[in-house]
Parts: sequence; structure tokens; C-alpha cells
Amino acid sequence: MKDHQLKALVQVADSGSIRAAARAMNLSQSALTKALRELEEDVGAELLQRSYKGIGFTAEGNALLVRARLVLATIENARAEIRQMRGGAGAHVKAAITPLLTATVLPDVLAAFRKAQPDAGLTFHEGLLVQALPGLIEGKIDFAIALASSQDLPYEIEFEPLAEIEAVPMVRTSHPLAAAQDWRAVADAEWALNLSAGSQSMNLVEWLKAQGHPAPSRILHCSSPFLILDLVRRNDLIGYGPKVLITDPQVGVGLRPLALQPLPPTMPLGLLTLRGVPLGSAAKKLANLFRRELDARLGGHATARPLAADARSVTDHRR
Repeated sequence: MKDHQLKALVQVADSGSIRAAARAMNLSQSALTKALRELEEDVGAELLQRSYKGIGFTAEGNALLVRARLVLATIENARAEIRQMRGGAGAHVKAAITPLLTATVLPDVLAAFRKAQPDAGLTFHEGLLVQALPGLIEGKIDFAIALASSQDLPYEIEFEPLAEIEAVPMVRTSHPLAAAQDWRAVADAEWALNLSAGSQSMNLVEWLKAQGHPAPSRILHCSSPFLILDLVRRNDLIGYGPKVLITDPQVGVGLRPLALQPLPPTMPLGLLTLRGVPLGSAAKKLANLFRRELDARLGGHATARPLAADARSVTDHRR
């Protein structure tokens, strides 16, 4: 299995056809086809399906595609790390972070990181699990800091808890149910919730059902936390999210937590990395800064420790 064969497979997936992939790689179609055939022979399985509709991937092809993206990303990260060590171009860190970090630790983390790594590039993605997990597994991001439960994560992902995050229901200050204190009082209200897997809102719905409380039946589904905040701020909707975000003097303008009792348990906020793949020096530095600031600002987690030079400290409740 060779580097150029994996690149050919990924390029076909990204381009949608052999012809477009060959053009993008500045190769002849025959050369690209040969590389793919050699790859199929190497793994002993058909990877592509050719039909009048174009190129498709077999189940084996899709499985290898995920690993190919990770392999290529890991190789490129290694090259970048070596270039940086030899005084070449700076590193580029790609991380997925939850929005609550922007209202708490991100300003201090950025300032400290820029002082330590002034030439490093940075790319931030929104830290929703449904987006962060594929990004980690395919090597598109270095790490994520997100709300998650370790038992719900795939084996490939290591999870280190950093802080416990309380979530609360919220409404705009003029909402007719702003004084509600009982779950039955909001049973017929309309909610704006992100019900993606592993989200705080999904945790809320499952907890309400388990406790015998009425779960929301009228739901406006929304995957963006900041869009939910704005929808709730401008409409008679009930939202649900991190208390630290809702009570922030800038982010939470016009919003107030509902005094509903009892509330679901807290959810862990943690560092997600790909098992067996070490972070580069710049990514490790950024992750440690997030860890330090979270510990100082949100109380941290008893098991949180700085990343060692050659290993990660991981709390994995599945083992």
C-alpha cells in the first residue's frame, strides 16, 4: 500500500470521477487507474464500483477511504512537524471547540498560544460531536474539546474529562413562562433543541423520560448552539444549554435561565484525541493551554493533568 495509491483513492472520492481526479493530480487517467488497480490487488478487495452513473465505492472502499485520509493527514502532520523543528514553515493546528469556550477561556488561551507560537496557523471548527468525531477519525482535526460521555464514544477516540458542565433551560426575559419552576408548567411549550447524538439536549430528553417528567413534544430542531440562542432571544421558545454560556454578560444578553427543578446531571467537557496518534508540538501546546485555563476558570476535573512529552493522560471509563 503506497502513498500515491492512497492519494489516488482519496482524490477520486473528492473529485467524483476518474477523469476529474486525474486532472487534479496532474496524471493521465491510465496512470491513476493503474494505481487504483494496484491498491485493490494489495488489499485483496474491489474498492470502486463503475457503472453508467459513474464511480461509487464498495463497503471495503469506504472503509479504506476513512483510513487513507487519516494516513495521509498523519504523514503531512509529521512532515510539518519536522519542517518546524528544522526552522521551516510554522505549524498549523486544527481543533474543534465547543462554543462555551469562546465565552470562558478562549481569549486567554489565544493570547498565551500566540505568545508561545506566534507563527503557527490556527483553524477552529464548531465542536459538535457529529462533526468532531469524523474529523478526528479522518485526521482533519488534531483534537476536539467537546461535551461527551466516554461510554458513547467509538473505540478509536480517547477522552480526557476536563470539567463538569451544568446545563439549564433558558427563555427570553419577556417569555410568558419566565417564572416557571416546575417541568409540568412547560410541558406544552415549544423548544429549540439540538438533538444530535451526545448533545446536552438529547441528554435532557432522555433524563426527563427516565424521571417520569413530560419531555418536550413541540421541538424546533437546530444544530447550531448560537442559532438556538438567537432563536430563543427573539421568540417565545425554550432552549437548553450550558449555564456558563447563558449567563455570560455578552452571549446571554436578553436571556434568563428557567428555575426548573430538579435538573439533569452535569455532562463532562473533555479533550478528544485519536487513539494511538500523538499530537504535534503546537497542537499539544494548545491543548495544554485549554486544560490549564479550564482548570482555573471552571474548576477543572480531578483527573486532569498536563500532557506528558510522550503520552497522553486519559480517563477511559470503558476499560
